[in-house]
Amino acid sequence: MAKRDFYEILGISKNASDDEIKKAYRKQAIKFHPDKNPDDKSAEDKFKEAAEAYEVLSDANKRQRYDQYGHAGVGGAASGGGFQGGGMNMDDIFSQFGDIFGDSFLAEEEEAVEAEEDELIVEQIFA
Repeated sequence: MAKRDFYEILGISKNASDDEIKKAYRKQAIKFHPDKNPDDKSAEDKFKEAAEAYEVLSDANKRQRYDQYGHAGVGGAASGGGFQGGGMNMDDIFSQFGDIFGDSFLAEEEEAVEAEEDELIVEQIFA
């Protein structure tokens, strides 16, 4: 399957500023976030696609290579295999939310994960 243009994915022009890139990504991330679209594979794919586009376009060096060579210029982050194994993991995606939603978003997510881990440990102890 041919990869879509990263600028097209985010709905921005090739001369978009860093702020415009961030705003466009935030809009896509909110729209297609898996928590807002449970069990919607298409939304999940679009969320991942937007994250991949943002990873490349928000980095000046990767963006320059992408502008010059297309997907081949950014290799791992955008080559054939798509999002999976493409140089990003879910931690990379969620680390972007600190910039977009503020640190409180990440703190709440981390607290929720820690609470779930604590609950699992307690269940295992008393099982």
